[in-house]
Amino acid sequence: MSDIPLGTAPPETVLPDPPAEAAQALAEATSAREPLAALRSVAHRWPRYLAAWAALSEQTEDPVTAYAFARAGYHRGLDALRAAGWRGSGYVRWRYPSNRGFLRSLEALRRRAGEIGEADEEKRCALFLRQLDPDWDRTEH
Repeated sequence: MSDIPLGTAPPETVLPDPPAEAAQALAEATSAREPLAALRSVAHRWPRYLAAWAALSEQTEDPVTAYAFARAGYHRGLDALRAAGWRGSGYVRWRYPSNRGFLRSLEALRRRAGEIGEADEEKRCALFLRQLDPDWDRTEH
């Protein structure tokens, strides 16, 4: 039997918006002549900006390095979620743009774990994504 009363849904957590300056720098970095260097600069200046870590993982070809970037975004994201009131369960949905850096980092971690042969972690991340956002498989990301 569930501890959730009938008619109620698990709580949702929405992360705060990143600084506008960080979002602008990330947008510029993705179209820069040397995007990886520009993305590193964004992550260096705003190390808590989850979308920067996700972008680094997505843009990096080496799977081990990409895995490390994704893991940094994932762990920083867990810290941010806890600071926003998340207690280890409940929704963190894609439909809120401020949550997307964390979810992209978790998706990148899932994908990169598979690339380096970490099948258990790949499965765990896939399950976690669906727990955080039941619409994950239908979400454009």
